[in-house]
Amino acid sequence: MPPDKSIVHVIDDDEAVRQALAFQLGSVGIDARTYESAAVFLEIAPTVQTGCIITDVRMPELKLAVPVIVITAHGDIPLAVEAMRLGAVDFLEKPFEDEVLLASVRSALDRGDRDQKRQAERSNIEGRLAALSNRERDVLKGLVAGHANKQIAYDLGISPRTIENYRANLMIKMQAGSLSDLVRMALIAGLLDSNGS
Repeated sequence: MPPDKSIVHVIDDDEAVRQALAFQLGSVGIDARTYESAAVFLEIAPTVQTGCIITDVRMPELKLAVPVIVITAHGDIPLAVEAMRLGAVDFLEKPFEDEVLLASVRSALDRGDRDQKRQAERSNIEGRLAALSNRERDVLKGLVAGHANKQIAYDLGISPRTIENYRANLMIKMQAGSLSDLVRMALIAGLLDSNGS
Protein backbone atom coordinates (compact mmCIF):
# COMPACT_ATOMS: atom_id res chain seq x y z
CA MET A 1 0.00 0.00 0.00
CA PRO A 2 1.43 3.44 -0.89
CA PRO A 3 2.11 5.53 2.24
CA ASP A 4 -0.01 8.45 0.97
CA LYS A 5 -3.13 6.35 0.44
CA SER A 6 -5.98 7.36 2.73
CA ILE A 7 -7.19 4.70 5.15
CA VAL A 8 -10.54 4.56 6.87
CA HIS A 9 -10.08 3.49 10.51
CA VAL A 10 -13.20 1.67 11.75
CA ILE A 11 -13.55 1.61 15.55
CA ASP A 12 -16.51 -0.36 16.84
CA ASP A 13 -16.93 -2.86 19.66
CA ASP A 14 -19.19 -5.04 17.46
CA GLU A 15 -17.07 -7.38 15.31
CA ALA A 16 -19.88 -7.94 12.81
CA VAL A 17 -20.21 -4.18 12.27
CA ARG A 18 -16.44 -3.81 11.82
CA GLN A 19 -16.31 -6.62 9.27
CA ALA A 20 -19.35 -5.36 7.38
CA LEU A 21 -17.98 -1.82 7.16
CA ALA A 22 -14.52 -3.02 6.10
CA PHE A 23 -16.07 -5.23 3.41
CA GLN A 24 -18.34 -2.45 2.17
CA LEU A 25 -15.47 0.04 1.94
CA GLY A 26 -13.12 -2.51 0.39
CA SER A 27 -15.68 -3.38 -2.27
CA VAL A 28 -15.37 0.17 -3.67
CA GLY A 29 -11.58 0.32 -3.35
CA ILE A 30 -11.32 2.15 -0.03
CA ASP A 31 -8.71 0.68 2.31
CA ALA A 32 -10.09 0.06 5.81
CA ARG A 33 -8.49 -1.02 9.09
CA THR A 34 -10.58 -2.20 12.02
CA TYR A 35 -10.16 -1.82 15.78
CA GLU A 36 -12.31 -3.28 18.54
CA SER A 37 -11.79 -0.32 20.89
CA ALA A 38 -10.56 3.23 21.02
CA ALA A 39 -7.71 2.05 23.28
CA VAL A 40 -6.43 -0.31 20.56
CA PHE A 41 -6.72 2.44 17.95
CA LEU A 42 -4.97 4.99 20.17
CA GLU A 43 -1.88 2.75 20.23
CA ILE A 44 -1.32 3.69 16.57
CA ALA A 45 -3.00 7.13 16.66
CA PRO A 46 0.21 9.20 16.70
CA THR A 47 1.07 7.81 13.27
CA VAL A 48 -2.35 8.59 11.76
CA GLN A 49 -1.98 11.65 9.52
CA THR A 50 -4.49 10.99 6.73
CA GLY A 51 -7.77 9.24 6.10
CA CYS A 52 -10.76 9.32 8.41
CA ILE A 53 -12.28 7.50 11.36
CA ILE A 54 -15.64 5.79 11.64
CA THR A 55 -16.51 5.18 15.27
CA ASP A 56 -19.39 4.19 17.48
CA VAL A 57 -20.58 7.18 19.51
CA ARG A 58 -19.99 5.27 22.74
CA MET A 59 -16.25 5.28 22.17
CA PRO A 60 -14.21 7.79 24.21
CA GLU A 61 -13.58 11.19 22.70
CA LEU A 62 -10.78 11.09 20.15
CA LYS A 63 -8.72 14.24 19.54
CA LEU A 64 -7.14 13.74 16.14
CA ALA A 65 -6.46 15.83 13.07
CA VAL A 66 -8.39 13.47 10.77
CA PRO A 67 -12.15 13.70 10.12
CA VAL A 68 -14.43 11.55 12.30
CA ILE A 69 -17.75 10.01 11.27
CA VAL A 70 -19.89 8.86 14.20
CA ILE A 71 -22.25 5.89 13.77
CA THR A 72 -24.74 4.74 16.37
CA ALA A 73 -27.74 2.55 16.87
CA HIS A 74 -29.03 4.93 19.51
CA GLY A 75 -29.19 8.21 17.62
CA ASP A 76 -31.07 11.20 18.89
CA ILE A 77 -30.76 14.94 18.36
CA PRO A 78 -28.80 15.78 21.56
CA LEU A 79 -26.35 12.94 20.82
CA ALA A 80 -25.84 14.15 17.25
CA VAL A 81 -25.31 17.74 18.41
CA GLU A 82 -22.75 16.59 21.00
CA ALA A 83 -20.88 14.46 18.45
CA MET A 84 -20.68 17.40 16.04
CA ARG A 85 -19.61 19.75 18.85
CA LEU A 86 -16.73 17.37 19.62
CA GLY A 87 -15.60 17.62 15.99
CA ALA A 88 -17.41 14.85 14.10
CA VAL A 89 -17.90 15.67 10.42
CA ASP A 90 -20.98 13.45 10.12
CA PHE A 91 -23.37 11.47 12.30
CA LEU A 92 -25.11 8.36 10.94
CA GLU A 93 -27.81 6.38 12.68
CA LYS A 94 -27.85 2.60 12.13
CA PRO A 95 -29.15 1.19 9.91
CA PHE A 96 -27.93 3.51 7.17
CA GLU A 97 -27.89 3.07 3.42
CA ASP A 98 -24.62 1.94 1.84
CA GLU A 99 -24.51 4.98 -0.43
CA VAL A 100 -25.06 7.36 2.51
CA LEU A 101 -22.04 5.89 4.30
CA LEU A 102 -19.88 5.89 1.16
CA ALA A 103 -20.80 9.52 0.39
CA SER A 104 -19.93 10.48 3.97
CA VAL A 105 -16.58 8.63 3.82
CA ARG A 106 -15.65 10.15 0.46
CA SER A 107 -16.52 13.61 1.76
CA ALA A 108 -14.47 13.05 4.93
CA LEU A 109 -11.48 11.76 2.94
CA ASP A 110 -11.67 14.76 0.58
CA ARG A 111 -11.92 17.11 3.55
CA GLY A 112 -8.97 15.44 5.25
CA ASP A 113 -6.87 15.76 2.08
CA ARG A 114 -7.78 19.43 1.75
CA ASP A 115 -7.04 20.08 5.43
CA GLN A 116 -3.67 18.35 5.17
CA LYS A 117 -2.72 20.35 2.05
CA ARG A 118 -3.82 23.60 3.71
CA GLN A 119 -1.77 22.80 6.82
CA ALA A 120 1.31 21.98 4.74
CA GLU A 121 0.91 25.24 2.80
CA ARG A 122 0.40 27.22 6.01
CA SER A 123 3.56 25.68 7.56
CA ASN A 124 5.51 26.53 4.42
CA ILE A 125 4.29 30.14 4.50
CA GLU A 126 5.00 30.46 8.23
CA GLY A 127 8.56 29.30 7.54
CA ARG A 128 8.95 32.06 4.95
CA LEU A 129 7.46 34.64 7.32
CA ALA A 130 9.92 33.60 10.03
CA ALA A 131 12.79 34.44 7.66
CA LEU A 132 11.61 38.07 7.31
CA SER A 133 13.27 40.88 9.21
CA ASN A 134 11.09 42.97 11.53
CA ARG A 135 11.10 45.82 9.01
CA GLU A 136 10.10 43.48 6.17
CA ARG A 137 7.21 42.28 8.34
CA ASP A 138 6.16 45.91 8.90
CA VAL A 139 6.20 46.52 5.14
CA LEU A 140 4.24 43.30 4.54
CA LYS A 141 1.57 44.38 7.03
CA GLY A 142 1.29 47.74 5.31
CA LEU A 143 0.99 46.12 1.88
CA VAL A 144 -1.69 43.62 2.89
CA ALA A 145 -3.58 46.45 4.61
CA GLY A 146 -3.81 48.05 1.16
CA HIS A 147 -1.41 50.94 1.77
CA ALA A 148 0.71 52.42 -1.02
CA ASN A 149 4.50 52.51 -0.69
CA LYS A 150 4.41 56.25 0.15
CA GLN A 151 1.92 55.67 2.98
CA ILE A 152 3.97 52.80 4.40
CA ALA A 153 7.11 54.96 4.18
CA TYR A 154 5.35 57.78 6.04
CA ASP A 155 3.98 55.38 8.71
CA LEU A 156 7.41 53.82 9.28
CA GLY A 157 9.37 57.08 9.03
CA ILE A 158 11.59 55.94 6.15
CA SER A 159 11.92 56.87 2.47
CA PRO A 160 9.70 55.44 -0.28
CA ARG A 161 12.86 54.19 -2.02
CA THR A 162 13.76 52.16 1.08
CA ILE A 163 10.23 50.73 1.10
CA GLU A 164 10.72 49.65 -2.53
CA ASN A 165 13.90 47.80 -1.51
CA TYR A 166 12.15 46.10 1.41
CA ARG A 167 9.25 45.23 -0.86
CA ALA A 168 11.57 43.64 -3.45
CA ASN A 169 13.31 41.58 -0.74
CA LEU A 170 9.95 40.64 0.70
CA MET A 171 8.66 39.35 -2.65
CA ILE A 172 11.78 37.20 -3.07
CA LYS A 173 11.74 35.79 0.47
CA MET A 174 8.00 35.05 0.35
CA GLN A 175 8.32 33.60 -3.19
CA ALA A 176 5.43 35.81 -4.25
CA GLY A 177 4.83 36.70 -7.89
CA SER A 178 2.41 39.51 -7.12
CA LEU A 179 0.80 41.55 -4.39
CA SER A 180 -2.22 39.26 -4.58
CA ASP A 181 0.08 36.30 -3.77
CA LEU A 182 1.28 38.17 -0.67
CA VAL A 183 -2.28 38.90 0.44
CA ARG A 184 -3.28 35.25 -0.07
CA MET A 185 -0.28 34.09 1.97
CA ALA A 186 -1.07 36.58 4.71
CA LEU A 187 -4.64 35.28 4.86
CA ILE A 188 -3.49 31.67 5.05
CA ALA A 189 -0.99 32.47 7.81
CA GLY A 190 -3.59 34.47 9.77
CA LEU A 191 -1.52 37.65 9.45
CA LEU A 192 -4.52 39.76 8.44
CA ASP A 193 -6.45 38.74 11.56
CA SER A 194 -3.92 40.46 13.80
CA ASN A 195 -3.43 43.47 11.53
CA GLY A 196 -6.55 45.33 12.51
CA SER A 197 -5.09 46.97 15.63
